[in-house]
Amino acid sequence: MINKIEHLGIAVTSLAESNKLFADLLGVQPYKEEGVESESVITSFFKLGESKVELLESVEGKGAIAQYLEKRGPGIHHVALDVTDIEFELNRLQGLGFQLIHAQPKPGADGKKIAFLHPKTTNGVLIELCEDMNPA
Repeated sequence: MINKIEHLGIAVTSLAESNKLFADLLGVQPYKEEGVESESVITSFFKLGESKVELLESVEGKGAIAQYLEKRGPGIHHVALDVTDIEFELNRLQGLGFQLIHAQPKPGADGKKIAFLHPKTTNGVLIELCEDMNPA
């Protein structure tokens, strides 16, 4: 089951500069900064009610965020949806014709299991599915 928008992922060229900008804009400080080695990124999270904003900076110009920034520059990279059972949702969505980037979930930032849907089948929007690894 898809529960809510979990976060908006924004690709940035400088996490330090963007943390300041978004702290000023949102009126809150980021609650977490975390590296995700498998994605070659450092992330920063801002909490807004039940939703979050995730800033993503490429590490050493590698990975999908580096490619995104090279092609498009800074901006919204993905929309993340909170799900109750990520494996079920991946099977359900694939059965409906959505193309998966990840057939199996993998560890992501902020204690989540994640998987992405290809934007070719989601009107050009990169969709991330997220499930808490340790639900409360």
